[in-house]
Amino acid sequence: MDVFGEALKDQFTKPPAETLWVHNSYDEPEEMPVDIYFRNEAEMPELELKALDLCKGKVLDVGAGVGSHALVLQKRGFNVTGMDISAPAVQIMKQRGLKQAIEGNILTYKDQKFDTLLFMMNGIGLTGSIPGLKAFLTQVKTLLNPGGQLVFDSSDLSYLYQEIPFPSNGYFGEVSFRYEYKSIKGNWFKWIYVDQKTLIDLAKASGWTTEIIFEDGQDQYLARLTF
Repeated sequence: MDVFGEALKDQFTKPPAETLWVHNSYDEPEEMPVDIYFRNEAEMPELELKALDLCKGKVLDVGAGVGSHALVLQKRGFNVTGMDISAPAVQIMKQRGLKQAIEGNILTYKDQKFDTLLFMMNGIGLTGSIPGLKAFLTQVKTLLNPGGQLVFDSSDLSYLYQEIPFPSNGYFGEVSFRYEYKSIKGNWFKWIYVDQKTLIDLAKASGWTTEIIFEDGQDQYLARLTF
């Protein structure tokens, strides 16, 4: 069952949705406000607005959710496509007025090329691990036109380990999540949050140049990668 998609459907059709819980591998479950996915431009934080300002050309919003960022870009006149792995999310994008919305997984997608690949709300984390991110940085070049770019935000999770030791196995930013909605739990999935130095080193090894565009002062940053 697409637990996340069910929460989005409820928020769209009969708000407010019930509590969406996010279980994680490092702490207690956290409540995720579902309405955050339905933000308009005025409600978006500075980091996300700066990311939208960086977009150019033909844009693919990866992990677009219900299309909030893609809709802003469409209103600005961009040729933008929203992609999500959740079928309900894609349906809602279309119902909200996004002209181009596709159900798909960027890790296996091969259909079109773009000038900007946009990943918001730590969306680059879908690569799941350091090896996964490394492989993605090589593979994704085939989806970009000459002069293309990756634009995404991520976070440094080292603050979680101020009072406990770093994991003995694997990178400290590799975590696992599962959603719970209406007492139904989805499957666990892997996610990664990558610190700036690690990102820059990985990107350089794969032929990318990294620019850190913005830092929000709370361990989150916005990056642009070009090659």
